Amino acid sequence: MSLLRFVVPSLLAIGIIGGACGQASQTQSPPADVKVPKEEREGIWQATAGGVQMPLWPASIPLAKPDTGDQPEATGNGTGLVAGRKWRWVSYVTRPTMTLYKPKGHNTGATMLVLPGGGFTVVATDLEGTEICDWVVQQGMTCAMLKYRVPQVWPRVNGKQQRPEVLLALEDAQRAMGLLRQRAADYEIDPHKIGVIGFSAGAYLAAAMSNTEDRTYPITDAADQQSPRPDFAIIAYTARMLDNSKGRNSLDLQPWVKISAKAPPTLILHAMNDDMDDIRQPMAYALALNDAGVPVDLRVYAKGGHAFGMRSTADPITTEWPGQVRQWLHNIGVL
Repeated sequence: MSLLRFVVPSLLAIGIIGGACGQASQTQSPPADVKVPKEEREGIWQATAGGVQMPLWPASIPLAKPDTGDQPEATGNGTGLVAGRKWRWVSYVTRPTMTLYKPKGHNTGATMLVLPGGGFTVVATDLEGTEICDWVVQQGMTCAMLKYRVPQVWPRVNGKQQRPEVLLALEDAQRAMGLLRQRAADYEIDPHKIGVIGFSAGAYLAAAMSNTEDRTYPITDAADQQSPRPDFAIIAYTARMLDNSKGRNSLDLQPWVKISAKAPPTLILHAMNDDMDDIRQPMAYALALNDAGVPVDLRVYAKGGHAFGMRSTADPITTEWPGQVRQWLHNIGVL
């Protein structure tokens, strides 16, 4: 989910706007200009059936706060529809959590950490969170959905976007990975088969996790002694990678995007007609990984737009990408 489309109401006094404006050819969907009333209510996001939500840090550990400070957590929905349905979010998150869903039937031991998008302004809890976990557990995998600290605006300097020096969401994602590894025996998972899947802003987080083991927060306990790097990464309609100031034909990465030869095998998913995050975003990242010797697969479809999650529309990517992911997981020995 992109920051341009999802802005928390109290942040900059702008309302949350459309959820999938760039999406084309939706079946069972109203016309693109149909809007639904925006809702927001104060309260802690609650896990869906079967999920166990747990804090990332002990309550006694002070954490840096998002841009909205101590404003109470709230949930709501955007005014746009995705595949004819509302998408829901949580924001003003000061105490991040991880929600665990156990596999259905056979347990393969593999785990997927799900990083929803939301432009670092909200966390798209259903479209790119719990709905993804519903599929993951059906594959015999454990799913962990991250509710990370938001909002955090990326500043602009001389008109160019900059990454915050300390990215709160990345800290939360690294902490979650450490917890999963440290508690692997308790969760009945393989500590060497823990990967990530990220969407839009969450895809950037998945890429950042893949390419660094450096943390910007103090070591808290044994979980932070574990590697925060995933064993595999799935990058869906990624954002904030490409330096687009150098012209249409440039595939240079932004200066804050670092590439490591230690990055895990990576699968990248994108639609050519994504009008929010240009196809050059994943192309630039894929080429950089390849140059570093990292195994990378790229799946590109003509249509699909942005922020489709796992909701079926007339665009083939929306129904075919889960199968592509499953086959790729088999190919790399995870399933």
